[in-house]
Amino acid sequence: MVRQPAGFWAVFVTDLIVRAAYQMAKSPVLPIFAASLGANKLMIGTIVGVSTLTGTVLKPLIGALSDRFGRRVFFFAALILFAGFPFLYRFVHTPDQLVGLRVLHGAATAIFGPVTLALVTEMAPTNRGARLGLFEIARGSGHLVAPAIAGLLLTVSSPQMVFTVVGLLSCAALVPALFVPFDESRIVAAARPSLWRDLVAGARHTASRAELWFVGALEFAIYGSIYSLKAFLPIFALDAGYGVWAAGLFFTLQEATHLLVRPFGGRLGDRHGYAPTIAFGLVAIGGALVVLPLAPNAGLLLALAVVVGIGQGLTFPSTVALIGNRVAASHIGLGLGFYGALRNSGKVAGPILVGALLEVFAARLVFPGLGVVALLVAIALLIVSVPRRRGVQTP
Repeated sequence: MVRQPAGFWAVFVTDLIVRAAYQMAKSPVLPIFAASLGANKLMIGTIVGVSTLTGTVLKPLIGALSDRFGRRVFFFAALILFAGFPFLYRFVHTPDQLVGLRVLHGAATAIFGPVTLALVTEMAPTNRGARLGLFEIARGSGHLVAPAIAGLLLTVSSPQMVFTVVGLLSCAALVPALFVPFDESRIVAAARPSLWRDLVAGARHTASRAELWFVGALEFAIYGSIYSLKAFLPIFALDAGYGVWAAGLFFTLQEATHLLVRPFGGRLGDRHGYAPTIAFGLVAIGGALVVLPLAPNAGLLLALAVVVGIGQGLTFPSTVALIGNRVAASHIGLGLGFYGALRNSGKVAGPILVGALLEVFAARLVFPGLGVVALLVAIALLIVSVPRRRGVQTP
């Protein structure tokens, strides 16, 4: 393994802890808690998706501000929010209150995401791809272990108690965070224009990157589907008689497969083109969504989780590779925040739109409909990529 720069593992462990804790507060705990408060399906979709609305709005701004004023203050502000908000869930008694708290809780990830990615990117000018790929394990491992742990905790305790555990675990992240180094000399020494002119220049630069728009639109659709599963699969699993444990294990298997397939997916995209690799990933995700409502037992349901994970592992490395180093070093935080905002839009819109559809149509129609859309996008990508000369990287 390539030796990592000083401080990398401190950021890695800090991110691993807070991401795992934050995911424990989501599926399957959050939908079940929302349902217990009397929320209908549309409201549940809103509750699950609304926390990422904060990120959609704040990530570009936070990234730009950290470019100018340094990463340290934003890094620790996010950790304080991660540690404090989970203890407030026990005071929530209505769905409207839960929506408000989720908006506030989402500020933690809105700050933490672009800042930690920028920290890891700036640690050394070499091996950035490998380093960011390794860091993705920390970011993804929370999705891997948290749903299963939260599902098991729900069998012996209330959702409010699970949120308390989330708060305690988030507090523990402050320990490795103390060992994270911050090089602020470049920020202080740099001659920068006024804050407003700096923000405008950065926004123009990132908005002109066609790769960011393409990847953002694609991940909008993918994350919309994935987060719809997070919102409604726990309720679907209970209604179908699978049990809440099956919903938790579904997301664990999905993310485990995703992390395992990512290195292969990245190499496949580098070698054979990004567009066809993304298309094959969409085929896996779309096919699983089509079949999901027909799953006769928990075993097949969990097998579909593996298929979804394969699709993610094929798709996401190639979408990130399309961005590469297209953003200038002086605006790296803003660029990453802009990309994250586009991706988060799908996380917000997906559960809300699907929740609205589920108020009118049955799940056996809605999820296959999402799958058909993914399959149509895959076909379009394959059609676009076929005429290209072999060996040329395509979007």
